[in-house]
Amino acid sequence: MLTMFGIGYSKYAPGTLASFATCVIYFLIYMSSFSEFNISLFLLHYNPEYVVYFLIIITISSINLINDHSFRNKFAKLFKKKDPNEIVIDEFIGQSIPIISYSFLSFFYVGSSSDSFFIFFEGHPFIGWLITSFILFRFFDILKPYPINIIDKKMKNGLGIMLDDIIAGIYSTIAGIIIWTLWF
Repeated sequence: MLTMFGIGYSKYAPGTLASFATCVIYFLIYMSSFSEFNISLFLLHYNPEYVVYFLIIITISSINLINDHSFRNKFAKLFKKKDPNEIVIDEFIGQSIPIISYSFLSFFYVGSSSDSFFIFFEGHPFIGWLITSFILFRFFDILKPYPINIIDKKMKNGLGIMLDDIIAGIYSTIAGIIIWTLWF
């Protein structure tokens, strides 16, 4: 779980690969909903709040797993640092924040708030938002502006590993909203 099924073991930019894989997952979910059967089934049962609950559960589980000393001792050979590059679940969570925010942002919708998610599938720029959120998240995750840099340097536990990416995801969402508000 922490390595996103082995993506974290990549020799080349495991964090960027994990962020990209996260975008691909959301893109595939988005595209799979376009067949008539799937879209009606998906929209009847989809609730963006459930995705948020799922992400919260993954975040808490990951923090606990990273902090678990018996886990750390068992996998000490794999995870040599306090914030190992192999742990990329934090990139999944951080990248998910701006992507999921698309479901909650009213400036993308032309209908009422009650049917806003339905309009989401009728040609609005999800793919553009996905690309924008990927670029912005990688920018903030690599640059580490305040307070991400402080958290990254001082908090070397599960919460610190997850929190810097969560804040980068929040910054990405805010920057994306600004860009999309000014651009469109």
